[in-house]
Amino acid sequence: MPLITLPDGSERQFPAPVSVQDIAASIGPGLAKAALAGRVDGRLVDTSHVVDDNADVAIVTSKDEAEALDLLRHDAAHVMAQAVQELYPGTQVTIGPAIDNGFYYDFARDEPFTPDDLVAIEERMHEIVKRDLPIVREVLGRDEAKALFAGMGEHYKVEIIDDIIAPGEPVSVYRQGDWLDVCRGPHLPSTGRLGNAFKLMKVAGAYWRGDSRNAMLQRIYGTAWRDKKELKAYLHRLEEAERRDHRRLGKALDLFHFQDEAPGMAFWHARGRTLYRLVEGCMRERLGAYGYQEVETPQVLDRSLWERSGHWEKFADDMFTTQVDEREYAIKPMNCPGHIQLYNQGLKSYRDLPLRMAEFGVVHRNEPSGTLHGLMRARRFTQDDAHVFCTEEQLQAEVATLIDMVFETYRDFGFEEIELALSTRPEKRVGSDALWDKGEAALDQSLRSKGLDFIVKPGEGAFYGPKIEFTLRDSIGRHWQCGTIQVDFSMPGRLGAHYIAEDNSRQVPVMIHRAILGSVERFIGILIEHYAGALPLWLAPVQAVVLNITDRQAPYVEEVANALREKGFRVEADLRNEKIGYKIREHTLQRVPYLLVAGDREVEQRTLAVRDRRGQDLGVFDLAALTARLSEEVTSRRH
Repeated sequence: MPLITLPDGSERQFPAPVSVQDIAASIGPGLAKAALAGRVDGRLVDTSHVVDDNADVAIVTSKDEAEALDLLRHDAAHVMAQAVQELYPGTQVTIGPAIDNGFYYDFARDEPFTPDDLVAIEERMHEIVKRDLPIVREVLGRDEAKALFAGMGEHYKVEIIDDIIAPGEPVSVYRQGDWLDVCRGPHLPSTGRLGNAFKLMKVAGAYWRGDSRNAMLQRIYGTAWRDKKELKAYLHRLEEAERRDHRRLGKALDLFHFQDEAPGMAFWHARGRTLYRLVEGCMRERLGAYGYQEVETPQVLDRSLWERSGHWEKFADDMFTTQVDEREYAIKPMNCPGHIQLYNQGLKSYRDLPLRMAEFGVVHRNEPSGTLHGLMRARRFTQDDAHVFCTEEQLQAEVATLIDMVFETYRDFGFEEIELALSTRPEKRVGSDALWDKGEAALDQSLRSKGLDFIVKPGEGAFYGPKIEFTLRDSIGRHWQCGTIQVDFSMPGRLGAHYIAEDNSRQVPVMIHRAILGSVERFIGILIEHYAGALPLWLAPVQAVVLNITDRQAPYVEEVANALREKGFRVEADLRNEKIGYKIREHTLQRVPYLLVAGDREVEQRTLAVRDRRGQDLGVFDLAALTARLSEEVTSRRH
């Protein structure tokens, strides 16, 4: 007689084992109709799952966004696989998970899928949804399951069973109509519950098990949502993301480019370099305000240092190396070991701590060519890296100060929606549990003391310590994980860092790794896409262009441009013999914030006709009024 406790605390007694669906029906017919799955003692299960003991049970409906989307996307992958095999017999299915914003399935098929095939597959998926096929879980013996799939010609499924199912263990199989797949589940009650808010997006190549030594498969990506309104909104975001793509805008706005001779490494143009310096300058202001020393460490360090720091063992394949005089060196992929070498210069006392060190350190990482993505994933980039060396007693206060620094910086750049996560000890880690307790408590208390909401990610800390992650939400709703505050109990000791404590004992300092932007290049890419290239005035590489209508105004235009430059503004003069409409359009497309037009009347009155990049006519300004407006906008860092 299981006693079921519902989320509101109420209890229901059942005379015999009961399914999740029957529990929903006992609450009400509306809930029974809406039920997609259940949570039994926190575990997500099918509505057919039978509860035979006392348990906490919640009914999952489409209102439970995270669970509902995961279920829908997982089912969409299965429905797509069924559609493919109905349309193209002989195609083998491999693996098909739910992913962020959608799903995919990898197929083994000799013929390549075409865009027309995707249309046909999507149409067949809608047909399968209309059939409203019950989705039924079956449990087979391991040998029985292998024989079944081998008989179907599904050799990849046989390999999956061999690899992930131990001898003697049962195999979970889900069937919808005549189609079935090996799967742990859970799934929706029927294909009809998937609805029609899905779309197939593209085909890509994928190696079996992600290993280039294995066969190349065809991966079909799709997206699935709870309703057509959400699907439409997502497709609109994709269109916006395409319009804002920093690679396209970087070229169009003359900021940077990439070329094959230096894959994953940006060539910064003059305007792009200006933007780069402005972002770096904003960070330098913070460094001064928060008591950091700015330092610089070598680009190339001996292999032995990377071995002692632990990086060689974990990251050797991702490092660029070279050999000189029979010694092996690595181009640095991070700055941390170099900063400890600086710390180790001279004896340190507890009175010297905390010691805060920062570097705009250029690093190189041998990222796989297939993962490179403009500034967002590069092989050469600059970290706005900093390390704080402190005592255990100072740790919480330092973390609290760092949190303030992070939020102030993000506000400067126009990011107000920040999500935080506390990542705790992973299974494989260094350091005692007592140290981890102190580190996690310090991060937790620092967040709580500021009244900040955060989620906990159990087991996702670094191997050397826990961390706080900062994720930005941009103007079209995308999330970008940028900043981190990481506590390190390992590396200082490995590299011989210590200080003399108040009792004259030698102690190893705690090391806090701090990055706010993460990668300067990536952050600039995020900024470009966040603002669609229309950067705030204080960040714009060119803040204003002064334009003449005819050659008669050229001397006045040069005079105005020079006067504004003397006041510190980044201004260009456009004296080309082109029609004024053409010049205005060109600079508007270049996202220049202000266009200052001078005709005969403006020369006579010592004024300028001012337009903004949105095409709005702001009226006529004299130089003093214009200077005051620009100064206020730059100083306030208005977005």
